[in-house]
Amino acid sequence: MPLSDIVAQVLDFPQVAAWPEMADAFNHAMTEHRIKLWEFPVQACQAVGGDGASAVPAAAAISCLQLGLMLIDDMLDEDPRGAYHQLGQAATANMAFAFQSAAFRVLADVPAEAERRAALYASLAQMTLTVALGQYLDSRNLDDEEGYWRVAETKSAPYFGSALQIGALLGGAPPDVGQRLYEIGFLVGVGINVYDDLMDALETPAKPDWAQGRNNLAILYALTADHPGRAEFEALRAQADDPPALDAAQRILIQSGAVSYCVYHIVRRNQAARQLLDGIPLADPRALRELIAGHTRPLVGLLESAGAAIPPELETLT
Repeated sequence: MPLSDIVAQVLDFPQVAAWPEMADAFNHAMTEHRIKLWEFPVQACQAVGGDGASAVPAAAAISCLQLGLMLIDDMLDEDPRGAYHQLGQAATANMAFAFQSAAFRVLADVPAEAERRAALYASLAQMTLTVALGQYLDSRNLDDEEGYWRVAETKSAPYFGSALQIGALLGGAPPDVGQRLYEIGFLVGVGINVYDDLMDALETPAKPDWAQGRNNLAILYALTADHPGRAEFEALRAQADDPPALDAAQRILIQSGAVSYCVYHIVRRNQAARQLLDGIPLADPRALRELIAGHTRPLVGLLESAGAAIPPELETLT
């Protein structure tokens, strides 16, 4: 499916055409995001036997919501790459609201019966409400593992669940199949959240998670688990802007078991997603199997570059 078909769903609205910054932001996001969330509805649609072209509105809608929420997230995280540095906070918040509105406007033109369209709206509305709760919880910097999982399961995982669910619904799937695909996407989404934490913790120079006290699972483990390097890690964390200190802290992440702990949770959830997928009678599950594998493979490269052990369980998922 040409990416231009998805982009046109949004840029053809006269309000967007009259708003150059909004059009530019959408064009940029569709080509630059590491995770191409727009692919999820297309793959789900095809898996249930639908024509991938039927999922174009779902792909556009989920992309609008992803971008709108990321604009807000960057402000909450004080991300130095955030668009609000160029646009200003007020203009960025207004644009985020516009993208959320555009998502629902796209679905208004879907050629589907009223009950199915209502299910699409319900899925996206539930997702945006849950993610907003996750943003709120994340802004409170909950500092224990229970808080971490509350944020991971509200702030990001619902994106991926709804992306698969609405794609399946537009492919003609019954509601129960759509719900089961939501559960698969949710599990994959939690794994992606943990992977992002691990990547942020192991990259150089230091990512904002080190300085801002964000609830990064790898850093949280090294701060709270019982291991010989915990006191040293806590001291090094405050010096993460210094390359030697960051290097020493990252070595403790590996030695303490923090990296292995994150890998365990990613593998566990992706295994559960694969088991759920294998239990659903689908017309063509290959794209969804590849979706799960595709979000597991980068973990191998990350572990190799960090000098960490690669567990054999990864082989069954990649």
